[in-house]
Amino acid sequence: MTLQQLREVAAGCGLPGFAAKQIADWLYVKRVTSIDAMTNISLKGRERLAASYCVGRFSPKAEARSVDGTVKYLFDGKGGRDIEAVYIPDRDRATLCVSSQAGCRMGCRFCMTGRQGFHGNLTTADIINQILSIPESQSLTNIVFMGMGEPMDNLDAVLPALEILTATWGLAWSPKRITVSTIGKIKELKTLLNTTKVHIAISVHSPVAEQRASLMPVENAYPLKDVLSLLRGYDFSHQRRLSLEYIMWGGLNDNLRYAQSLSRLLKGLDCRVNLIRFHAIPDSDLKTSDEATMTAFRDRLNDLGITATIRTSRGEDIAAACGMLAGKQNKQENDGSQAS
Repeated sequence: MTLQQLREVAAGCGLPGFAAKQIADWLYVKRVTSIDAMTNISLKGRERLAASYCVGRFSPKAEARSVDGTVKYLFDGKGGRDIEAVYIPDRDRATLCVSSQAGCRMGCRFCMTGRQGFHGNLTTADIINQILSIPESQSLTNIVFMGMGEPMDNLDAVLPALEILTATWGLAWSPKRITVSTIGKIKELKTLLNTTKVHIAISVHSPVAEQRASLMPVENAYPLKDVLSLLRGYDFSHQRRLSLEYIMWGGLNDNLRYAQSLSRLLKGLDCRVNLIRFHAIPDSDLKTSDEATMTAFRDRLNDLGITATIRTSRGEDIAAACGMLAGKQNKQENDGSQAS
């Protein structure tokens, strides 16, 4: 809950107004897991709180550890679909990739999560729980909303989560430590831009509208050119960073003509392009670009004045593609229930 919501809880339980900040301190600073531990609240006050509320923390139900240190955690989600959070250590950084939905409505052709259908929005509690309930929670330096689901399709839960992460009464993180990735639902993206200072990442994957629509049906509703037009109205030259995500597929969008088209599309926009290796998913005809092709593509973009990097792949030995561990777990559970 946000501080305002905690004020309403405190008032409803007959607690003094200052109790809301005490509760927030117990939840987000001291990170207790039971109301009984909130010892500066009167015993009767704690009893009234516990009669209607619980802290709401729950541990991962499974995990998969990679040889490179990446850990994929599995949590109970919604509608019978588990969700994933991925811990990624990298020298002095420790990033957690969090989910915002169980499944996804966007139907991107290359996405394992989208193949699983949409099973429900996560609550703010579900989102914050991923951050607080992993063993490495205290060592995290960065949060990326790049897990299962489309954050702009669940903004009513994502915005309070961002408030809790950045408010002085909450986790007190700098917004510069948080990146929210989106396919570009324009109204919701504008709200995010106007109400937060977090970094933004946009899923592009092709500069050609027709091809992008074949990969990402959302192009038909929210054309990339309109998304970029919105972004041009904001300053990304100082505190806030804009990244464009570009998965590369062999023989599809990875020749240098696409680099040229992408540079024209991004002309004048202060951004960087992250080139991403495709993590193969079952029953897909999409193929990963080879290293030499990706390097040439990156170098061409840089030559054209677009800052581009190749993202290092992590956790490929633990079902790396988003949604694969959750899909595997659900299949095992379904097979087990059918067998019994």
